[in-house]
Amino acid sequence: MPLLREKGIQLYIKREDTIHPFISGNKYRKLKYNLIEAKNQGKDTLLTFGGAFSNHIAATAFAGHEKGIKTIGVIRGEELSNKWQDNPTLQLAHEHGMQFHFVSRSAYRLKNEPSFIQKLKEKFGDFYLLPEGGTNALAVKGCAEILTDADAQFDYICSAVGTGGTVAGLINAAQPHQTVLGFPALKGDFLSEEICTFVHNDRWKLVTDYHFGGYAKVDQQLIEFINLFRRETGIPLDPIYTGKMLFGIFDLIKQDVFEPGTQILAIHTGGLQGIKGMNLVLKKKNLPLLDV
Repeated sequence: MPLLREKGIQLYIKREDTIHPFISGNKYRKLKYNLIEAKNQGKDTLLTFGGAFSNHIAATAFAGHEKGIKTIGVIRGEELSNKWQDNPTLQLAHEHGMQFHFVSRSAYRLKNEPSFIQKLKEKFGDFYLLPEGGTNALAVKGCAEILTDADAQFDYICSAVGTGGTVAGLINAAQPHQTVLGFPALKGDFLSEEICTFVHNDRWKLVTDYHFGGYAKVDQQLIEFINLFRRETGIPLDPIYTGKMLFGIFDLIKQDVFEPGTQILAIHTGGLQGIKGMNLVLKKKNLPLLDV
């Protein structure tokens, strides 16, 4: 791309989105060791949390279907209980066996409270609990496997950040000479504390300027960037995570944040299943649609 040649930057993208058609990117990595642990504990049901367009919900449903494990999704927004069939993500999850439990947004905020979990156990019986976004120590262990010895050539490792598990795994796996840059999809800098509970070094930084207003928020500028990027490279980006990360990387390159000769590795964490749902939202707002 012209900007990269002009600035003397080499940008590579690791296509984690191509691992699996449904359990793609970081979701595959996060689920890997959790599925093994659920089996070791003798659990036949997996319960987790997510919003209407959650990549984690879709991936968990499909993984459970493949492994013969029942899945329950606690979904934020009780208004969805009568119209989930219109939602591509929830429809996909349902087709692969996930049972839904819709709760209000106020109740959803209690998802980490022991009393809330106990009520879920009384309703659904014993289950293996996965937190929202799938982030726990086993997920971080899986995400550390994204980087291999062949990636030692890079100066910077870049990743979108949701709940922090993926970037934590990358931080732990990065070489001493590498800096990990995380691009949060959520507004604010509250994730640093969460990430610190999982990581073993300080060679990382969160770049908090490219959230586009907050989680699941997009504008015409971002949509046009994603569509242009696909036309020029053939690589699809999702609007929630990887699109914002790549937009941020290119903006930093324009600002000469990286020295000429810098080699950057961006991790494509998947999430492409969410494009159909986002296009439904964009259509209602009379905004341009994302190329599918």
